[in-house]
Amino acid sequence: MPADATAFLEARDFLLRHRDDYDAAYRGFRWPALDRFNWALDHFDVLASGNPRPALWLVNEGGAETRLSFAELKERSDRAANFLRALGVKRGDRVLLMLGNVAPLWECMLASMKLGAVIVPATTLLTRNDLADRFARGRVRHVVTGADNAAKFAELPGDYSRIAVGGDAPGWHRWEDAYAASAAFAPESETRASDPLLLYFTSGTTAKPKLVLHSHQSYPVGHLSTMYWLGVEPGDIHLNISSPGWAKHAWSCFFAPWNAGATVFMVNQPRFNAKFLLDTIARCGVTTFCAPPTVWRMLIQEDLGRWKMRLKQLIGAGEPLNPEVIERVKSAWGLTIRDGYGQTETTAQIGNSPGQKVKPGAMGRPLPGYRVTLLDAEGKEASEGEISLLLEPRPLGLMQGYQADDGAIQPLAGPVYRTGDVAMRDADGYFTYVGRADDVFKASDYRISPFELESALIEHPAVAEAAVVPSPDPMRLAVPKAFIALAPGARPDRETALSIFRHLRDGLAPFKRVRRLEFAELPKTISGKIRRVELRRNEAEARGGNRRGALEFWEEDFPELK
Repeated sequence: MPADATAFLEARDFLLRHRDDYDAAYRGFRWPALDRFNWALDHFDVLASGNPRPALWLVNEGGAETRLSFAELKERSDRAANFLRALGVKRGDRVLLMLGNVAPLWECMLASMKLGAVIVPATTLLTRNDLADRFARGRVRHVVTGADNAAKFAELPGDYSRIAVGGDAPGWHRWEDAYAASAAFAPESETRASDPLLLYFTSGTTAKPKLVLHSHQSYPVGHLSTMYWLGVEPGDIHLNISSPGWAKHAWSCFFAPWNAGATVFMVNQPRFNAKFLLDTIARCGVTTFCAPPTVWRMLIQEDLGRWKMRLKQLIGAGEPLNPEVIERVKSAWGLTIRDGYGQTETTAQIGNSPGQKVKPGAMGRPLPGYRVTLLDAEGKEASEGEISLLLEPRPLGLMQGYQADDGAIQPLAGPVYRTGDVAMRDADGYFTYVGRADDVFKASDYRISPFELESALIEHPAVAEAAVVPSPDPMRLAVPKAFIALAPGARPDRETALSIFRHLRDGLAPFKRVRRLEFAELPKTISGKIRRVELRRNEAEARGGNRRGALEFWEEDFPELK
């Protein structure tokens, strides 16, 4: 085994040995120093050689299942690498990968990595304009997508390879032909650990997403921190609810489980069905389960105690999880959902790791390999401020940099990397998420954290999800307004609004209370995050035009509250 691969395994094994001892893991962990390293060849293939255990297990709601062992997936990815090479894919080429949770997604990821190509993950929900932007700024040379999505590329000119999965498309190569290629693969040259591997377009909360470039070490090896946070171990069956195309899918459906030698488990549903998901988790013996807050909020609408689970670890990710949801799950299954924090630009930075005390509302402590501080607006350390990573030494899980429109990589400058997210740190070193730096606002001269108010709202039985933004007010500058998605069975009427206002009065100081609310469907990015920036803009326009929504209620509408 190459020396760099040995160093990677030693770092991994150290974290596995200390998975329940945070202090020892944080003090003793060191990122491996790598020079030549290709995770697919030097780790996955070694792990997979002759290994009959399932590496990938896909369950479809219609009843079909796909189960591939580590050994089978190694062979398939070797064949796929030879197939792609014959079509002209070479080291450094950009490959746009736009597939759902089907086996060729994992086969293509491994094959592209073995070739040294740069993967550009893309969600199947992208429009023609989105794709044109990725082609232009991402410098795409090859496309792998489902045959049912081939038509989206009809008007995208250029000399690029077209490969369709799951059917025939005129002018496209068939992915299924890859299975007839030779199973004997040999790389043409070595891979440097610093070579580019993944190019992510951020989730689109701004008009023009940034391009985040990761290397053969920053995500494959960097996700040792994510493996530690998830608590996944060899032999586990790990389910992460995530859509391909987004960084969290690579976090928890690819690198972190296979770093540990666990099974990647996926459930495909045309429309979310909580009962089927819970039935499948119980039937298939899932042991570690990670889901975004939206999924957890839907799951607690069910009687969770009816399902007998083999679950050992529960994780929430994407946005902070409200304490009320955590308590509901714990009372049913006796397990605490552990929150964490990271970005597309990094691996998991902060988290509640296994076996440690979980403080309600806190997202945890810095994970092994990361040195985290909070900086105020003047760049000074503070107990509340912008989450920032110290770059001496540089954490291995941090991106290479942002790619500019001209293709140049913008390196990170200075002693810290600032995330743009705000948090508080308590005396025990636990971090609590406050919000995006531009989400915190002032109302009546008080600083308001939307997350604090949203946590209070979600405790009301009629509220499934909520987003709080400032609503312009001529006397108070702004007042907090909540946009609310109701739980099943709740009615968007005056009685429900009154009940919610009373609930908030019981639990919040007067200066923090929501003064206006509107029942509405919450706008989200295609990665599932609430678009508060859109709500803020719409609310400013509505107040400027002196308009109120049909399902909007203000505190002053209720004289019985006085």
